[in-house]
Amino acid sequence: MAPFKAQNMALNSYVTLDGGEIGRAQGAQAEAAGVVATVKMNPVLLKPKQDLNAQVVVLGKPLADMSARDYRAKFLPGAVDLVGQCIDELRREYQVLVIEGAGSPAEVNLKDRDIVNMRTAFLADAPVILVADIDRGGVFAALVGTLELLEPHERSKVAGFIINKFRGDLQLLQSGLDFLEQRTGKPVLGVIPYLHEHGIEQEDSVSLSAMPRNWTTGELDIAVIQLPRISNFTDFDLLAEVPGVALRYVGARDTLGQPDALILPGTKNTLQDLLFLKEKGLDKQILALAHKGIPVVGICGGYQMLGKMLYDPWGSEAAGEQMSGLGLLDIETTFQREKQTHRCTATLSSAQLSWCQVTDQPITGYEIHTGEVRLGLGVKPLLEITRRSGERVSVTDGAATNGGQIFGTHMHGLFDNAAVLLGWVNYLRQRKGLPLLVDEQLPTNRENKYDQLATAVKQHLDMGKLYQIMGLGDSRA
Repeated sequence: MAPFKAQNMALNSYVTLDGGEIGRAQGAQAEAAGVVATVKMNPVLLKPKQDLNAQVVVLGKPLADMSARDYRAKFLPGAVDLVGQCIDELRREYQVLVIEGAGSPAEVNLKDRDIVNMRTAFLADAPVILVADIDRGGVFAALVGTLELLEPHERSKVAGFIINKFRGDLQLLQSGLDFLEQRTGKPVLGVIPYLHEHGIEQEDSVSLSAMPRNWTTGELDIAVIQLPRISNFTDFDLLAEVPGVALRYVGARDTLGQPDALILPGTKNTLQDLLFLKEKGLDKQILALAHKGIPVVGICGGYQMLGKMLYDPWGSEAAGEQMSGLGLLDIETTFQREKQTHRCTATLSSAQLSWCQVTDQPITGYEIHTGEVRLGLGVKPLLEITRRSGERVSVTDGAATNGGQIFGTHMHGLFDNAAVLLGWVNYLRQRKGLPLLVDEQLPTNRENKYDQLATAVKQHLDMGKLYQIMGLGDSRA
């Protein structure tokens, strides 16, 4: 079994083993299925850079920056063959493809050039299940209305419905489910309850609206700056699950206060988001906290912001040729034309991080950046990358000051390494006189969470009918 989504729009991305970039959702779905993610599982990825402009990534590599109008007029007409080719290749490798659509299949103003919903279903000759989010309200009108707006040949592809994120008494919903089946002649295949704290990575920053904004109960208050173009905030998912950690996202209208630590995350547009910090006065607040001794961490674009200067000679960031950074690290960044995307293995330098206890073992992560960083005189790198996309290398990255009170790196997934996560959290706890944590108190790995979610979902779906729809019979129910 393998996942597929013809076109994804997200700033949370995933790097495949060979260095291709796809939507993080398809990477997570491949992990859950126990297969290796490839660029064929998400051949087109759109990464918004500005309100009307996005980077178009095709088969894992950047193609061009396009406006929405140019993308629709110039790219989509030729993309159908690409989608069909990827589907055919995946079907030769896997018995089952689970294909995800995007938005609604009944967007009448976009359907003529759709490559991700009903067009994909016909290319794959696949039955369609409409999944509706009842938490948003209007679920019956949405499902009936969607069917009404589909063409007859499209409507015939729909094999049933699933209601997702239900809260409350299922008996009170039953009359609505009966109405839906009688009105449409199509079965309801299950009602999945709202699953709190499932622990699976969120697809994109839309989910941040539900994240804590102000102080919550916790021994450690860790603030993440919610940049307008924040990317790969899943870097901090495990950190948020550590006992005693209250992790909150801070935007322009939120109170930064006096956190125990501050994180500048990745961004699709470093210069634009650095300008945002300056326009909103957040840069001064960050500097004031750093000068008081509050630990500050920068990941990828956030790392680049911690430096003295950022240069954009090719105009890739569209925010001017150069900009001064926060000046907390003696580094300078120059943005290049080519993007670096790698899965990587590295070793940390204990000389740079006083709390680091993992210099004798490799750590893993991934890189997605166009900026190249030059260290100032006397500044030593934070880590050495020893493997990139499966190839042996010797590349330095990152920088730190004050024994690791302030540090940054291009490596995403740093806190997914248990030893780094435990070391940094215990460093913060020690600063507050709190007892140290042990390995057994860290959150469980993603594989366990996938299994728990699968078990919960299967309990609420008619798996026999689903397997029949998939052409697998009902023996697996």
